[in-house]
Amino acid sequence: MTKQLKIDFVSDVSCPWCIIGLKSLETALGRLEGDVSADLHFQPFELNPQMAPEGQNIVEHIGEKYGSTPEQSAQTRAMIRERAAGVGFEMRTSEQSRIYNTFDAHRLLHWAGLEGKQAELKHALFTAYFTDGAVMSDQATLADIAGKVGLNKEKAREILSNDTYAEDVRALEQFYQQQGINSVPAIIINDKYLISGGQPVDVFERALKQIATEPRDVA
Repeated sequence: MTKQLKIDFVSDVSCPWCIIGLKSLETALGRLEGDVSADLHFQPFELNPQMAPEGQNIVEHIGEKYGSTPEQSAQTRAMIRERAAGVGFEMRTSEQSRIYNTFDAHRLLHWAGLEGKQAELKHALFTAYFTDGAVMSDQATLADIAGKVGLNKEKAREILSNDTYAEDVRALEQFYQQQGINSVPAIIINDKYLISGGQPVDVFERALKQIATEPRDVA
């Protein structure tokens, strides 16, 4: 009998470890197909909520935020590219890449969840940013990405042109911060178990198998 797990994947679309973690999680679920299934929801987290619309060069930003030298930043990018490739994702970030404000992307993801297209949009946003170098604060770009995954492009434009779902996203961000989530990805299973970071596939597989054997709390 297949055991369904509720999974809240708290992440930001500008977080490289989030796509690595997501691909690892999905691979683990694929290995456990027939035994474990997921009711997966993507929850918002902003790594840089104060970032200006034009964004900031990645090397400059990482240097200011973490004190990394350009050489250290390059080494980290190379390591992340290797990890991403290992789970089937092409990471093309370079010293010319930029970090952007992602709040509008999270508003679209909230809407996509209501439309049953959240996973498709999440993957498309990761690919647009990390593989194609898209400007993630550009509303026209975001609407185009939404249209490519089967969402109504004009509706996406309308949502982005005003504050639709802004309060919903802020409330969810605050909720997870109050739960102690201050870094991503944070994968919360059955509202009880936390797996942090872009873990390898085997780590997710072992954790999912273990959690699936435990009785679900009944309210």
